[in-house]
Amino acid sequence: MTAAPPDLPGFQGSLFGQGDEPRPGPLDGLRRTPLARGAWVDHLPGWFQGADALFGELVGRVPWRAEERRMYDDVVAVPRLLAHYREGETLPHPALAEAREVLGAHYADELAEGFATAGLCLYRDGRDSVAWHGDRTGRSSTRDTLVAILSLGDPRDLVLRPRGGGPVALRLPLGHGDLVVMGGSCQRTWDHAVPKTSRAVGPRISVQFRPRGVR
Repeated sequence: MTAAPPDLPGFQGSLFGQGDEPRPGPLDGLRRTPLARGAWVDHLPGWFQGADALFGELVGRVPWRAEERRMYDDVVAVPRLLAHYREGETLPHPALAEAREVLGAHYADELAEGFATAGLCLYRDGRDSVAWHGDRTGRSSTRDTLVAILSLGDPRDLVLRPRGGGPVALRLPLGHGDLVVMGGSCQRTWDHAVPKTSRAVGPRISVQFRPRGVR
């Protein structure tokens, strides 16, 4: 179901509408954190220039959808708004297409085919979240892959733990143009989440670039 333009109380249009022209920055500051079982995470704070301006454009330009999912005997609302761009579809801003190309070129040795699709999530406030999961639908269930995430808007924590449970092993506050790339066996052997928070936080958009056949 397509949602009406989102009402975001924490969204300051005058702030997010200003800044540099949106475009990806250099990737030479990426820092890799090795994880167990052949997984790793790359992180680069502030990678995307003009990130706040891009956030403001995407809020109104993307056809956000509100979805429901069955959980046991109930049907519950997914606690975030969603959009998905399949391979070959035009992305909602040319800067995102440029970012996908830059990332594909940088990771060509580890992902020869490049990134094909883009999924977007809009976290409206601290009540929106995504539960523990891995992107294990498709060939990522049996093979190593890469998932790159560009974060726009107010920071929210991305947390990781080994698949099957246990304490949080890595916590990254992501927002305002930060980049994180999960690679190696990360989707098969680790889980990640964006937990709810009682802190006063503004809205955030997560842009996930994935290869063909990975969800």
